[in-house]
Amino acid sequence: MIASAAAKSVSAMSKPIEQFFAPGDSDPVEIIRPEGKSVFLLTADHAGPAIPRRLGTLGLTAAQLETHIAWDIGIAGVARYLSGGLGAPLVLQRYSRLVIDCNRDPAVQSSVATLSENTPIPGNLSVSQSDKELRRKSIFDPYHAAIREILERRAATAMPTIMVALHSMTPVFKNQSRPMQAAVLYDRDSRFAKCVFAALREGITVAENQPYFVSPATDYTIPHHAEGRLPYVEIEIRQDLISSESGQRDWSQRLTQALLKAHARFSNDPRNG
Repeated sequence: MIASAAAKSVSAMSKPIEQFFAPGDSDPVEIIRPEGKSVFLLTADHAGPAIPRRLGTLGLTAAQLETHIAWDIGIAGVARYLSGGLGAPLVLQRYSRLVIDCNRDPAVQSSVATLSENTPIPGNLSVSQSDKELRRKSIFDPYHAAIREILERRAATAMPTIMVALHSMTPVFKNQSRPMQAAVLYDRDSRFAKCVFAALREGITVAENQPYFVSPATDYTIPHHAEGRLPYVEIEIRQDLISSESGQRDWSQRLTQALLKAHARFSNDPRNG
């Protein structure tokens, strides 16, 4: 639980969550600077590796649960520093993507993964539909409700918003090395993302829509909350660069500068008026 006035946790202890979580389990959502006046709203879908006690370890070892298959290593630290640097609201999701992926439509089979990269997830092999629904109501729904609430509150006061979805990626996936240090991703609306790409590539190796791209089939946060509604960018940072606190701090500073520069460029383009 976050004790400072600049942060709060969402309890959302409705009946489904009481049934799902045990005493000592973390709240699914953490909100930092909910009233932040920055133009940016930051999200981190895979910020934590937590697993509810009722699910044990999902049949995985402690070592496996520390790897990229379970969470976006380093991104929570980057996001917290970035929120401070920008004065921006930040919504983080604390539970492992292996419990339920908060960046997948719950209707998609990969929402509750049975295989992550090359690793089978034993605890997900025979999950009933009712158990999937309970995971959705307990973790997925409160997370996206928190994002929606901030967006609605800002819209009600005509506060402009740009969504920045933060992720991290493994340096090697299925034996394929990833030479890029970061990646800028988007779907149909590329306007702000291209401004970020131009700002970031001045000092590092950045990919555009690689090794992923945003789509309703593979993403939820951007398609559901931002596409066609407000400018956005999804950013991936290579995990070996942000596994330490110093790396997280350095990358938050780099992103702060890049996002502010991108916003200036975006705002000065009459096509974005």
